[in-house]
Amino acid sequence: MMKGKTALVTGSTSGIGLGIASEIERLRASLAQKHRINVQYDGADMSKPDAIETMMKSALGQFGAVDVLVNNAGIQHVAPVEEFPVDKWNAIIAINLSAAFHTTRLALPAMKKRGWGRIVNIASAHALVASPFKAAYVCAKHGLAGLTKTVALEAAEHGVTVNAICPGYVWTPLVEKQIPDTAKARGMSEEQVKRDVLLAAQPTKRFVEVEEVAELAAFLASDAAASITGALLSIDGGWTAQ
Repeated sequence: MMKGKTALVTGSTSGIGLGIASEIERLRASLAQKHRINVQYDGADMSKPDAIETMMKSALGQFGAVDVLVNNAGIQHVAPVEEFPVDKWNAIIAINLSAAFHTTRLALPAMKKRGWGRIVNIASAHALVASPFKAAYVCAKHGLAGLTKTVALEAAEHGVTVNAICPGYVWTPLVEKQIPDTAKARGMSEEQVKRDVLLAAQPTKRFVEVEEVAELAAFLASDAAASITGALLSIDGGWTAQ
């Protein structure tokens, strides 16, 4: 799948992003002895459009195109709307939504020119439903769903697919870090938050595995998924079926 292709995964140092990057690495491992493989890391600040543009121009200049773009970078903050810090709101919208807009607008021209491209946005069950105390995150993920559909329609005739994966709760640092704030906001213990808030939403009563999300992302990046575009794919243990 990855022969001759360049993949860019944002937020790839931990959690889902690291899992996706690792899955791409696994898929191309069989090619490593036959083809030149080049892996690079860029510590761009995804809240800053200038930094994103520098990162993208560097990738495009070196590789000619970003064939597979995975927009995964994300942060979270939990608080009631009236207590939500403005700086946190701005940061979440910038990283969880605007960053995907910037990477997409910069990657798309080369994808269209080549007649092939895959954009996979890591959204959330919160792109489809809401939860209390997560106003910025829910707004950003709903916006990412809209961006996914819009770009999918614009790119459909150019061999470029655009889809969003909507995971439920995955045991990642992002989820782990929000538990204390959720416990405070709801007046619960941290164990109660895990049991009665997070896993209560998922009928399977288990966290989604990082590897499950990574394998779905890898499939969407393949030729086999050429007719899947503009889709919001839930992988949430049945959460949004309720």
